[in-house]
Amino acid sequence: MCVVCGCAETGATTAHDHSHDHDHDHDHGHAHAQQHTAATVTPDAKGDLHFGAGAARVSVPGMSQARAIKLETDILGENNRIARHNRQHFEGHGVTALNLVSSPGSGKTTLLCATIEALKARQPDLQVAVIEGDQQTSFDADRIRATGAPAVQINTGKGCHLDAPMVAQAFAQLHAHAHAQPDAAAHGHAHSHTHGHTHGDTPSLLFIENVGNLVCPAVWDLGEAAKVAILSVTEGEDKPLKYPDMFAASTLMVLNKMDLLAHVRFDVERCIALARRVNPAIQVIQLSATTGEGMDLWLDWLAAAMATKPTQQALQTQLQEAAVLQQRVAELEAEVARLRAQPEANPARNVFAHLHNA
Repeated sequence: MCVVCGCAETGATTAHDHSHDHDHDHDHGHAHAQQHTAATVTPDAKGDLHFGAGAARVSVPGMSQARAIKLETDILGENNRIARHNRQHFEGHGVTALNLVSSPGSGKTTLLCATIEALKARQPDLQVAVIEGDQQTSFDADRIRATGAPAVQINTGKGCHLDAPMVAQAFAQLHAHAHAQPDAAAHGHAHSHTHGHTHGDTPSLLFIENVGNLVCPAVWDLGEAAKVAILSVTEGEDKPLKYPDMFAASTLMVLNKMDLLAHVRFDVERCIALARRVNPAIQVIQLSATTGEGMDLWLDWLAAAMATKPTQQALQTQLQEAAVLQQRVAELEAEVARLRAQPEANPARNVFAHLHNA
């Protein structure tokens, strides 16, 4: 998972630290506190290797499962703090934010362009804005701007996902509080605070098109009201089971490019069944952004999403419970690591060694 392999951090280091004070232009003749060894796993009956079967569900060379869990907890904890602020900010401005996630080439941008045009006809007064995420270029943001909707491009460089701080900065630039200078005077302060009030803004939609990736964006809360997973029929119906975290985290799965269904081997019913095996509550809409098939259902879903929002208290409770669970897992993993190391230090004191020798 990227929260421990390095791409998650924008300033901190996620790999293990070398705390001694000298440079490294030498052959290592001393030992480090952490071993520079790769993890090994036992092959299953087929000979397959499952490196994600540990408590951290990820394998990083030279890093224990307990350390990986601790890093993930720390990094995601800070991200989630900013995500909570984003969520309050969105709600304060009457914004429904949706996080669109998928693999590259699923048709996210095409769907967004078609959606913006369709909303112009259905709800001409509705304000729609887009935050675009890619490693490089502004191609997608330029396509959005061509529809007349405001868009901000975030280029992540080597990063494989958007995070809450990126979205916070993009939203500040996007929304720009265009009405905010007089509005700020009206409520007498700038916007570095936690929103405990509303601004009386007209309800609007914010689409956050994440970096094309079915892995890392699953765990990063941006402050959105919901994640929407977009899967095209050209990708294969097994994706929900291959990338379960993404579909487990999503409220809606959009099956896109249905106009190509006659030309590819894609079992729609099996795909839906696999998605609901991972997430029984996931909703499904089948559409084609190119032909317009199914677009009315998508627009209806968007209207319902704008009308129904979870309470802030409920969201905070869920995040707090997740943080407590992550901390407990870290403590248990640390205890397991301690017990496993104990026989080397003093075998006579280890209960497992005692039972084995009895």
